[in-house]
Amino acid sequence: MTGAGIRWGVLSTANIGRRAVNPAIQASRNGTLVSVASRDAGRAKAFALEHGIPRHEGSYEALLADGDVDAVYIPLPNSLHKEWSIKSAEAGKHVLCEKPLALNATECLEMHAAATANGTLLMEAFMYRFHPRTERLIALAQSGSLGDLRSIRSTFTFKLLSADNIRLKPDLGGGALMDVGCYCVNVSRTLAGAEPVDVQARANRGPSGVDAELTGMLRFASGLVAHFDCALTMDRREFVEVAGTDASVTMESSFVPGTEGAVLVERRERVERRHEVPGDDQYRRMVEHFADCALNRTPLRHTALEAAANMRVIDALYRSARRRGQTVRVSGTGATG
Repeated sequence: MTGAGIRWGVLSTANIGRRAVNPAIQASRNGTLVSVASRDAGRAKAFALEHGIPRHEGSYEALLADGDVDAVYIPLPNSLHKEWSIKSAEAGKHVLCEKPLALNATECLEMHAAATANGTLLMEAFMYRFHPRTERLIALAQSGSLGDLRSIRSTFTFKLLSADNIRLKPDLGGGALMDVGCYCVNVSRTLAGAEPVDVQARANRGPSGVDAELTGMLRFASGLVAHFDCALTMDRREFVEVAGTDASVTMESSFVPGTEGAVLVERRERVERRHEVPGDDQYRRMVEHFADCALNRTPLRHTALEAAANMRVIDALYRSARRRGQTVRVSGTGATG
């Protein structure tokens, strides 16, 4: 590591890196994007030239062998997260990996074990958690000002236009729940400050076999219930509402809000109160937090154990969907931090 901060490499030329995370690294106060790798050397070179990245590699292995890279960002298909996160840890690299962190909770724990054994950091790239609006919503929900929490509702849907999209490929870990529903599960657990005891889900399958649409319910020991829906076939919708015995708060454009300011609407006794929240780049805030922790050897706000807890719920939701909505217990326990 250098005095300038963390030196980043990126495994793949995926669109999420191109559009959001790579620019965030380049704009960060404590990191530099020094290399990009692709299995196609020509693609890596063209990508590096287009985006002002100093170096490029024609294989992921070559980037991991580069001693001038401290950390890697992994935006590969879900089915490759475990393999390359573990290989990165074994190469001594810190890892920021796209969501969902793995295909199931067991894989998350294996990845966590590899990072721990090699003294590296591993974090799931749920960027929405770093936006000031999300932090304000969580603070309101957990402050007690809404009363006892009784209901959480969330949705994340959008329409895929290409049948060749990797989100529609079962062997790559596709599906609505894995791609966008994971946000709804995560925000529900975070707002509840607890793990659900059981879940129910129903899914509509697309031609490829993945869940094109899924509706789920999470039940918590306190009596709080979280409902959500997610889809790869519907118009863009992002929404979170948390309601207690005294008041409720809603947040639009919940997961990919952009950098403009936002308003959270609190409703109490039919009176609305607007909470103005300044805008910011949640991707930049995420990579800066990760780099700070790597540089200062301080704990991450969200560890791979939290990702494993999220995947336990997703695993249970998929079991319920396969059983046509049967109630399924969530196995084990996990951290919510």
